[in-house]
Amino acid sequence: MAPAVPEQAEAPRQPASALTKRIASAAVMLPLALAAWWMGGAVFAMLAAFAAYFMLREWLRFPGEGPKSLHLTYFWMPLLLALGSMADGRADWALGLLAVFIVLLPVLQRQRPLWALAGAVYIGLPCLCLVWLRGHPGDGRLIVLWLLAVVWATDTGAYIFGRVIGGPKLIPVLSPNKTWAGLGGGMLCAAVTGGAIALLGSAPGHELPWLLLALFSALVAVVSQAGDFFESGVKRHFGVKDSGALIPGHGGALDRLDGLLFAAPFAALGMLLWGDKLWP
Repeated sequence: MAPAVPEQAEAPRQPASALTKRIASAAVMLPLALAAWWMGGAVFAMLAAFAAYFMLREWLRFPGEGPKSLHLTYFWMPLLLALGSMADGRADWALGLLAVFIVLLPVLQRQRPLWALAGAVYIGLPCLCLVWLRGHPGDGRLIVLWLLAVVWATDTGAYIFGRVIGGPKLIPVLSPNKTWAGLGGGMLCAAVTGGAIALLGSAPGHELPWLLLALFSALVAVVSQAGDFFESGVKRHFGVKDSGALIPGHGGALDRLDGLLFAAPFAALGMLLWGDKLWP
């Protein structure tokens, strides 16, 4: 009698590739983000609030001490109300509630209160600026589209030019892969994107200054890259690769929005100082 042939073990399933995960994540999240951007108002404010919630969780976990769920809910509520107030055009209420949020977070967190305070400003203020830009009386929808497109073009241009050209590193102690060529490529792509949006978004009798907006977009690219470097420095300091695993294939919320957290306040400041010239 021939010996029994042992059953062949089932081959383990191979995990989905990183590219597949990235595409799947984008397919789910992008329509939701676009819908909130298009609708604006309270819907966009709610999206910003949820993004802030997850970014704050990641920020508070960097030192290795996760936030308590109850405390996280308490300190998130003033920010949610602040974003809603800004969406309704009540900037005075929004700034007051943001101040409450900034003070409340380190008090409730207790562990590393200064770190919590830094996170409240680092994440809370840009979210408020984004909601303010979306509600801009000129064309908030187009302004936010311009900002998001410029930040995305900066990241894409920096990656492509850095890979193709290479050359001297920008700040290797913070990010060993970023180069001066990448920064230049990111600024170029941001300028082209900003100028193109100005030309395409202009209406008869309401032309946008495409050259000025292109130059300002290049400055936004530099600020966005600074935000990327800042988060990279924080991660290197604490010895972590990603801020979290919220978005499969992408990492955490901070990994995806680090450039925007610096770019949004800079864009809002530009609109306050030169809004009549940038977006007449």
